[in-house]
Amino acid sequence: MPTPIRVGAVNYLNTKPLICDLEALAPNIELMLDVPSRLADLLREGELDVGLIPVVEYFRAGNYSIVPGISIASRGPVLSVTLFSRVPWANIRRVALDEGSRTSAALAQILLRKRHGVHPEIVSLPMNRAAEEVDTDAVLLIGDRAMRACLPGFVHAFDLGQEWQDWTGLPFVYAFWAVREGVDLGPAESAFAEAKQRGSERIGRIAHDEAPRLGLDAGFCRRYLQSIIHFDLGPREQAGLHHYYMLACELGLARRGVNLEFYGQPHLAESR
Repeated sequence: MPTPIRVGAVNYLNTKPLICDLEALAPNIELMLDVPSRLADLLREGELDVGLIPVVEYFRAGNYSIVPGISIASRGPVLSVTLFSRVPWANIRRVALDEGSRTSAALAQILLRKRHGVHPEIVSLPMNRAAEEVDTDAVLLIGDRAMRACLPGFVHAFDLGQEWQDWTGLPFVYAFWAVREGVDLGPAESAFAEAKQRGSERIGRIAHDEAPRLGLDAGFCRRYLQSIIHFDLGPREQAGLHHYYMLACELGLARRGVNLEFYGQPHLAESR
């Protein structure tokens, strides 16, 4: 029997095309679903072999490799990473960050501090607490939670994918498949690219099936997966990733000297 490969992914709509038929494509893959921050912890603790983790966790760990060519990214608005605010950027003094987020939490801090020159107090928003209940100036929501939220008491809804693109002109990468050091994927390696291909061909079906669970319109879900979220990790995405990493390092949110190492293809790119 092949050695089991323990794989963790996020249980969000934007993940579904990347895990399409994944277990069927590689029967030794054991798939579990959790929030991004928890997946990062499990990978670090050795409880997972591969995780679809927040990219900032790759730069904090410094000893993973990346499955090539696959990510969850945006090239403008993302819709599922939103900073709701009662006041303009310059007046934000206290912000609550979704505890399920790490990459987007770091992105929010980068935009606040590097783009807008403000240094607000940071507090955590628990997954089980309603965002409407917070008394902060702003609150960051991610994933399906962000897409469902309206928060009428907050005047502004800043899409952080759009904010990043307007500022840098680059795509933003939120997550990718990270492989724990010493793990041999063997025949399971090709399953990740094949799952992405199958998922891309079944966007309409995925949207139709997931919409009722999320309480969202199926047409909206299809447009989100087909036109808003991008699943490649090409040169432009890597450029955006590098720029994000450098800014995160400047703010002490990531370790310096971490390279982009691709599984089976080391030293393809660097992020020094």
